[in-house]
Amino acid sequence: MSNPYMTLRWFGAGYDSVSLAQIRQIPGVKGVISTLYGTQPGEAWEKDAILSLKTEVEAAGLKLAGIESVNIHDAIKIGSADRDTYIDHYITTLQRLGEADIHLVCYNFMVIFDWTRSDLAKIRSDGSAVLSYDQSIIDRIDPAAMLDALNTQSGGFTLPGWEPERLGRLRELFAQYRGIDGETLFANLGYFLERIMPVCDRYDINMAIHPDDPAWPIFGLPRIITGKAGLLRLLGLVDNPHNGVTLCTGSLGTNPENDIPDIIRTLRGRIHFAHVRNLRHYGNRVFEEAAHLSSDGSMDMFAIIKALYDTGFRGPIRPDHGRMIWGEKAMPGYGLYDRALGAAYLNGLWEAVDKMRELTS
Repeated sequence: MSNPYMTLRWFGAGYDSVSLAQIRQIPGVKGVISTLYGTQPGEAWEKDAILSLKTEVEAAGLKLAGIESVNIHDAIKIGSADRDTYIDHYITTLQRLGEADIHLVCYNFMVIFDWTRSDLAKIRSDGSAVLSYDQSIIDRIDPAAMLDALNTQSGGFTLPGWEPERLGRLRELFAQYRGIDGETLFANLGYFLERIMPVCDRYDINMAIHPDDPAWPIFGLPRIITGKAGLLRLLGLVDNPHNGVTLCTGSLGTNPENDIPDIIRTLRGRIHFAHVRNLRHYGNRVFEEAAHLSSDGSMDMFAIIKALYDTGFRGPIRPDHGRMIWGEKAMPGYGLYDRALGAAYLNGLWEAVDKMRELTS
């Protein structure tokens, strides 16, 4: 029987409310996806810090299956005069990861904001709290005010992609990105990928871009990795098997016109990592995150898992954002309980698909 390479995201001791010992007890979870959470975009990671993280994970009986994320400095996205300095730092980090036998890096090319939600703790009818998005709220809010609101709702945790050191310069960042459109952003992404592919080839490192979340422009800022067309264009920028994709059902699923099983089949062989979660749509650009179960949201999770299985995907997979349930206090979206349920559910779907294949072969 084929088993999925099931993992869980872990932010590291001192940042994550979930321990490695707890993750080790989730049936079927073999490893974690982690990062050096205290580093800043543009820093070259220290080899000793990478090895310390890997040693800590392995001592808990797990594997460090990949890094999410090595964040990209704004100079690279903007294409400013100093971008090569920061790309050189990125190459140094990739080399050190490769030397540490780490071969997967999830990253994104989103402008200023990483993921965006209007509420981090919307109460659902079952009493759980979830991340949600309502475009009418976003349209009425100043970005700086949203940053303050999300920090208030974060429960004291530093939110991934919302680093206070960088976003404290919000007005400056908006000024720097003025005039940067989708075409410029794609060109700068291509330049970055061309520069880093030699080190990826040398150390067999798969770069897996994360789709934009949500899958449309916000605050007048461009978004380019929003669906099948953008993903295919990305792969065409540098036609190298190490230039690939993180298949995130939650990000792509923000736009119900994205046919995720079709996208999976179209990207066969170039999906290096999978985030699988569900969400429920309530109208145009209004949604909330849901339990992983198909019937709790708007996506067919069985069809998604079957498409991954059928196309030969065997890379790391993880349940993504979970609900906050059973009184847990944790980083929004990243508690233990609902993600553990999600991992068990996704393992069950994979087993069902695998046994269906055995019965028909």
